[in-house]
Amino acid sequence: MQRPWLAHYPKGVPHEIGPLPYESLAGLLTAAFARHSGKPAFRFMGATMTYAELDAASARFATYLQGLGLHPGDRVALMMPNVFQYPVALAGVVRAGMVVVNTNPLYTPRELAHQLKDSGARAIVILENMARTLEECRAEVPVEHVVVTGVGDMLPGLKGHLVNFVLRRVKKAVPAYDLPGAVRWKTALKTRAALRPAARKPEDPAVLQYTGGTTGVSKGAVLTNRNIVANVIQAELWHQPVLDLLPPGEQPVTVCALPLYHIFGFTVNMMLSQHTGGCNILIPNPRDIPALLKELKANRFHLFPAVNTLFGAIARHEGARQVDWSHMKLSVGGGMAVQKATADLWKSVTGCSICEGYGLSETAPIATANPVLSKDYSGTIGLPLPSTDVAILDDDGRPVATGERGEVAIRGPQVMQGYWQRPDETARVFTADGYFRSGDIGVMDERGWVKIVDRKKDMINVSGFNVYPNEVEDVATRMPGVAEAAAVGVPDATSGEAVKLFVVRSDETVDEAAVKAWCRENLTGYKRPRDVEFRDELPKTNVGKVLRRMLRDE
Repeated sequence: MQRPWLAHYPKGVPHEIGPLPYESLAGLLTAAFARHSGKPAFRFMGATMTYAELDAASARFATYLQGLGLHPGDRVALMMPNVFQYPVALAGVVRAGMVVVNTNPLYTPRELAHQLKDSGARAIVILENMARTLEECRAEVPVEHVVVTGVGDMLPGLKGHLVNFVLRRVKKAVPAYDLPGAVRWKTALKTRAALRPAARKPEDPAVLQYTGGTTGVSKGAVLTNRNIVANVIQAELWHQPVLDLLPPGEQPVTVCALPLYHIFGFTVNMMLSQHTGGCNILIPNPRDIPALLKELKANRFHLFPAVNTLFGAIARHEGARQVDWSHMKLSVGGGMAVQKATADLWKSVTGCSICEGYGLSETAPIATANPVLSKDYSGTIGLPLPSTDVAILDDDGRPVATGERGEVAIRGPQVMQGYWQRPDETARVFTADGYFRSGDIGVMDERGWVKIVDRKKDMINVSGFNVYPNEVEDVATRMPGVAEAAAVGVPDATSGEAVKLFVVRSDETVDEAAVKAWCRENLTGYKRPRDVEFRDELPKTNVGKVLRRMLRDE
């Protein structure tokens, strides 16, 4: 195929990534731990974890998992926000040869039960603040082993009045729970047995990253060792021009406000940073803008990956002007479209342009990106990464002419193996020659720059998180008194899009408050409808399919 984008690559960025330096994700991590042992890997609430400490703790956790009788290939769920325990548990799982199941800590019992059953997870590490959610679905899931942790479990000495104050507040937020047989994190880390190396092949699964894919049923994108290692190497090559701007010997420091369980934060923050010997400043709650800004004021940082809504919220806050942005070299926008107004405001406050990229859970995630030394916001998603092909296809899978609209399709070493135990769904999203059909509508110009112009799927994007209408509608129609429901995305100044739910009632006493309360019990926050509108009927095709696009266009 023609690859016009290669002529416009930044100087020094190769067209291909070459042979991968590691067979597995475990190999990448253990090499990073040895290479950067004396450096800080993560900072959290004023404490620092070095690569050597991360190495030792993750090896102990790996031996703990092996001691439970778990085997290579078994799935282990991680249900935590950005705390020290997440990277330790992640490294422990992959070093034991097992598969990480990234789990949103804000899931409801229904959502958690689906993911644990679908993945067949035999173990879970969960923050105690979310333990009651697990308790409420424990009887219906296959989890055999539960490790419960608290926010302060890896904060050495709990020094400082501020840390103790925060931890007391967090502790008060822990609902009472009952999980018989659960083991505390600190107990699990007391293991002293020797780690048994688990040989994993490049094509073996490393992570199940749950997404709605092209339909509303949440399914696990199977990301292999090769997928993640390749995307880390691709990202490193693309980011190198910025890393070269740092003073000799200065460690790259990245603000980690993206959740590590989300594929954007997982790869761009955690994996890329560890491979390059960087340090991540962990932000457990990015919605708390004053607390986030306090962390930024206390640290010198160079890289800031985030979504459009977070960039906007920070830039609009008066405290942003007291932050020293002078050392920041790169702001990476992804997860959702970056709006020009946000990009302009961010640059005016920080002096740094937003460099937009594009990807999906199914592409581990980065597929395209703007050159990192770009001085201005482009409004495009940039160029395909090294070793990545992007085609714009019509409905029959044929390439369209340059500049014409079509579905963005991606082929490269970072593209998933398929959906976990769903061969039909996998076949539906791949072309015969191995392109993954993204469901997004885009155009490519004669230089190879790609711009997203629409969505083929009905997916709703709330602050970078995918909301699939089928799931919201399924929950709503389980409510007594609701006959039919249709969910669409509507513009929202804060989150980019919000969920609007159209409802046909079978019981006229059902009101908006009742529908919202029902959804609150069954859907995590970003999936809940902001607006509920009642209709006598929903627009449909002649075969009875609800016309969501017609509702959106209204």
